[in-house]
Amino acid sequence: MRTKSVLSLHAALAALTFAAAPAAAHDLGGGFTINGGATIVSDYRFRGISQTDRRFAVQGTLSLSHSSGFYATVWGSSIDNYVAGESDQEIDLVAGWKHSYGNTTIDVGVLYYYYPNSAAIAPGYDSDFVEPYVSVSQAVGPVTLKATANYAPSQSALSIGNGNEDNLYIAGDVSASLGHGFAVSGHVGHSFGPSYLTIGRGYTDWNLGVSYTTGRLTVGVQYVDTDDSFITPFTGRNASGSGVVGSVGVSF
Repeated sequence: MRTKSVLSLHAALAALTFAAAPAAAHDLGGGFTINGGATIVSDYRFRGISQTDRRFAVQGTLSLSHSSGFYATVWGSSIDNYVAGESDQEIDLVAGWKHSYGNTTIDVGVLYYYYPNSAAIAPGYDSDFVEPYVSVSQAVGPVTLKATANYAPSQSALSIGNGNEDNLYIAGDVSASLGHGFAVSGHVGHSFGPSYLTIGRGYTDWNLGVSYTTGRLTVGVQYVDTDDSFITPFTGRNASGSGVVGSVGVSF
């Protein structure tokens, strides 16, 4: 979930695009369960910045979890070719541990962002990077509050020309169930720069959304914006400008 360009831009898991609601996990025995989903979004936003030049994206995910709290996830999306060299895919590999203590849930893990064929034009081009994360969420009735920190340690893929760079992203989220399948959410986050994960410097992103779930189908709409501007190199669109993102997802 990054954006690379001639202007040294990189916008995690993820601007908060609505994904399909998790289906009841399929029991594999031995404490293991598996579930997944597929989603079509009108614009793939990562931390407020479009990864698809404000066009549609197809996304999918598959998760394996254990009763001990450990899990592994594969998540993928189509992207535009300004994101990471000539790659038209993003594949996120996630490993973590999640556990609830009463109404409080702790989630720690690491993300590996992989962009197939990103070095097709420039051999040796480094696009992939690692980003550990930690989040704490608190349920208060139908409302859930969540604080998240993602820290990408110093590595060459995040460089903007000054050697290896690191990056910190902190965010706060609130979501609430309204009953009858409806839910609302809000998000605000800040990327501390400069690194390839920012628009050359730090910036703030935010969004507000509503979703409706019936059975395994979820539809959603979100308003997304940032306090900065990034113009894509090929079409001249503002990838970080305000916009409305729609999604349709199915879980399995």
